[in-house]
Amino acid sequence: MNFNRRQVLWAGGAIGATALLAACSSGSGDTATDKVAAGDGKPKSGGTLRIGALGRAGAITRDPHGTQANESDYLVIALVFDTLAMPGSKSNTVPRLAASWEPSADLRTWKFKIAQGATFHDGSPVTAEDVVWSLRRLRNTKSGASRLPGVKGPQSITAEGADTVVIVSDYAHADFPLLTRLTTFVMKKDTADNALDKAPGTGPFKLDWYRNGNARLVKNDKWYGGTVHLDAIEVTMFETPQAMANALLAGQIDVASNVGAVAARTAETRKDVQVLRRPNDMAMPIVMRTATGSPFADPRVREAMRLVVDRDAMVKQVLSGYGTVANDILGTGDPAFAKDIPQRKRDLDKAKKLLAEANFDLSKTYSLVTTEDISGLAESATLFANQAREAGIKVEVVKQESGAFWDKTWKTGDFYTTYWGTNDSVVFFASKTMASEAGQNEAGWADPGFDAAYRKAIATADEKERAAALKELQQIEYDRSGYLLWGMADGIDLAAAKVKGLPTLPGYGRVQLENAWLA
Repeated sequence: MNFNRRQVLWAGGAIGATALLAACSSGSGDTATDKVAAGDGKPKSGGTLRIGALGRAGAITRDPHGTQANESDYLVIALVFDTLAMPGSKSNTVPRLAASWEPSADLRTWKFKIAQGATFHDGSPVTAEDVVWSLRRLRNTKSGASRLPGVKGPQSITAEGADTVVIVSDYAHADFPLLTRLTTFVMKKDTADNALDKAPGTGPFKLDWYRNGNARLVKNDKWYGGTVHLDAIEVTMFETPQAMANALLAGQIDVASNVGAVAARTAETRKDVQVLRRPNDMAMPIVMRTATGSPFADPRVREAMRLVVDRDAMVKQVLSGYGTVANDILGTGDPAFAKDIPQRKRDLDKAKKLLAEANFDLSKTYSLVTTEDISGLAESATLFANQAREAGIKVEVVKQESGAFWDKTWKTGDFYTTYWGTNDSVVFFASKTMASEAGQNEAGWADPGFDAAYRKAIATADEKERAAALKELQQIEYDRSGYLLWGMADGIDLAAAKVKGLPTLPGYGRVQLENAWLA
């Protein structure tokens, strides 16, 4: 599976242009856990947090820039290695290893200043050369173009002095810092590939040991980012949400991360267990290939499919009510989300009319390919197939093993399910999945009007002009993209009553455990 694709499940989106254009201070106090920690009382120091996360033995990796198929591995990496920026609770993009950033007047050149006092776990200082080497390594991966879109190559990433990194984009990009929240893990310059398992990071925890997907991390007393409350974190890998939930209920772990709605229903009756919900955590859209030759190339067919789905029933049955109805636009948590675009509702008569106008072949059976990677994904495909049958559309659900799906179906299939986390940025998804040049253009969509609106939105700091471009971008996505986004799933964690200060942000925000503590 592609590394950048999987990590989007943990990643954040973009802050508004006005805030991004000003240099950000690392002393903002805007972290994912500020609100939660304050509500739990004064944090206590000490103790070991035992946390479960999903993963498979066959997909284990130790490379911060490699293929991240396991949430358990990503959790370990994110606690050991810092990214330049991270999600925040008051604003969507806040400093991490980069204390501040500032753009040039044309919004193409961005300068990131390294946090004062930042050191690696071996005590050596973090320099601009370390960051430059790490970003170039990241850009040089197979999916480097989608990880840092608009950054062509090594010549676009340079050092200015000991503490400043300069990144040049091929085009104006007012939201560029959002790209640094995802995969920009910083390692020491010239770290050898065969030494990654022992490479020192800069994060709030240091690796004590790692065995077969399980790990123990110990507190970094000299972390530049502030006080770390826990003495240690033990990460246990589970292959299924049910096994992880059972371990939590049996007292074997303290936190079951991203455990799903089924486990939440069971745990809600337990007074000794916290059920933490993170709204807008995950999208599970159906992708319809728009390229010529696909049965869904005609936009009238795609609209018909979006009119066939019963969104309320999907949320109720697939998500057990732990979610909300969506409107075929990715980025539902964005402050600029176009809430004034009318909610699309089921209309079988109009769907049938559009299919007839498009000469859609109703005699054929269309395969909807899915996986069981996450809870509810395959169920959503089955329920949609049943709903489509009411419009005379014959849909056969085909379940693929995860590896085969990501290798053979994703980005090339005509009709399949996918999933994305952290929907707090319309621009983020436009850049990743819908602009013509997007490295992860899942539907093969090329729309000049959408591309123009996207470029205009990211190239201006004027709030009114930007808002108008974002509205146009979302309207085009709503009208003719290759996505059928029927709903948004809540992210659900289960935790023992003694666990305090857990992050409540969706996606990547939930791995920010430096403020967690045990009562």
